[in-house]
Amino acid sequence: MEENNKPENPTFYEEIIKKTKTGITFPKDLRDALFGDEEEIYFKIIVPNQRDKIILEFIDKSEANNYIKKEREVKVKSGKDLKPKTSVKASKSIEFSPNWGGYFIYDFKNQDKVRPILESAFYKFSETPLNLEDAMGRVKYALVSFLTSTKTENAKLYFSVIRFLSDVIEKFNLPNLIDWIFEKIIPNVESKFLYEQALLELLELSLKINRYEKAELFIFYILKNIDDYPRSELYNIFNSFKELVKKVKNIERTEKIDILLKEKLIEYGEGVSDSDYKIQIVEFLEDLNYIELAYKLAKDIQNSLPADSVKVEEIRKIVKRLYITPITENKKE
Repeated sequence: MEENNKPENPTFYEEIIKKTKTGITFPKDLRDALFGDEEEIYFKIIVPNQRDKIILEFIDKSEANNYIKKEREVKVKSGKDLKPKTSVKASKSIEFSPNWGGYFIYDFKNQDKVRPILESAFYKFSETPLNLEDAMGRVKYALVSFLTSTKTENAKLYFSVIRFLSDVIEKFNLPNLIDWIFEKIIPNVESKFLYEQALLELLELSLKINRYEKAELFIFYILKNIDDYPRSELYNIFNSFKELVKKVKNIERTEKIDILLKEKLIEYGEGVSDSDYKIQIVEFLEDLNYIELAYKLAKDIQNSLPADSVKVEEIRKIVKRLYITPITENKKE
């Protein structure tokens, strides 16, 4: 008779917990009992209309992926009910919002899945006080959960996250994240082009926020990446120089950066025989305001051209323009 009085579904665990500023945490003994050493565990979270309970149901990875696909529809349907009427923490979010067009330069397979995760991370970064672990946890989830077997797709994902974090760093004054990007994401970009583009992003950002020691490091790696191209790929080499010059020409630079740029541009200007590429180097030097060097190289090109060359008139105009351009660069004795 005593056994018949037992409940049909006895309680496995019972405890009182409370919500804190950082959220709700499972008690450690429950985590140990339920999860063990498994790395990936997925839940479906359910809140009834009465809003008197939160239900977490274990689901497998395939079911979780199916829910992710429907995530936007669910948010649109229930967003008004879930969004609090007022929020003290989200005050900065009124001032700043994600720049999606600036993050997703190159489309990739899981872009629609990554976007809502980065969006939630963005508003976490905007909170005061900042819970950096929570915000970065979302970024890390986006980085590891949507990788594919294709290196190019993964490189596009990494690049988009780098663009996202660069925007976060500038908007919310979080310069220390530059080191995290360089150490944790950049080495995983297995695309020579996007690897270089990512370094260019960090270079420009570091100059903007006056982190010059970082900028000097990044330009070293960018120039090394350019040198790694075979000399038969001059188009790629000069396109890289073009992008580099575009990033730094209107930003204050250090003397070390100027030295590195001057030496490398002159090296290529003297190392190629094609007059079109030589003229491009002159234009790069001019854009960077290295007028003396640009003029000297332009004169060398002019003197070396045969009289019947179609480039004679073009280089003559360049030399004339540089001759009357004020010299503002620091002169070396």
